[in-house]
Parts: sequence; C-alpha cells; structure tokens
Amino acid sequence: MGRASGAGRGIASRPTPALRRQLRLFLRLVEWLPLFRYGHRFSTLEPGRRARFLASLQNSRVDRIRVGFWGLRTLALLGYYGRAAAAAAIGYHPHARGWEAVGR
Repeated sequence: MGRASGAGRGIASRPTPALRRQLRLFLRLVEWLPLFRYGHRFSTLEPGRRARFLASLQNSRVDRIRVGFWGLRTLALLGYYGRAAAAAAIGYHPHARGWEAVGR
C-alpha cells in the first residue's frame, strides 16, 4: 500500500487501544457477515454483491452498524483523496491558510 496522506497519518498515529479494537472488530464483521447472506466472505464476493452488502451496512436500521460503516468509509476516502494524485485529478489545490486564502 502507498503512504498515508498527512491527515491520514495523523489519525492513524493517535488511535486509542479501544478505537483500534473497535475498528478491528468492525472489519472482521464486514469480512464475515456476508457469509450468512451470500455464502462467501466479503473478500471473495463478486463486485455487485460487495456493493449490495456495503449498501446494506450504510442503510442499516442498526445505528452502530451505520456509524461503523460511516467511520470506515471516512477513513478510506481520507486515504484516497489525501493522495496528491487524487487531489490533482479533481482540481483540489489546498492552501496552508485554508478558506482565509480565498477571502471567505
């Protein structure tokens, strides 16, 4: 895997042991829960079933599952969009002064 973005490194360097346990548990649930619906672990599902399973987590009636999915998705997007190549591809040019630099 590539290097984490500056923001991603900052988050990854400070998780509490409890947060690491929760993330590890949620990742294990994501891997094994599809076994009950599709007969396969997440890592072996075909792309359409993966997408449907992830959508079911995102729209779950269980608040903790939705929150866990949101957190995991946020970390994934932070890692992806934190890369210089992705930022350039979408035309994002951050400034050290933030919104102040554009007069907002």
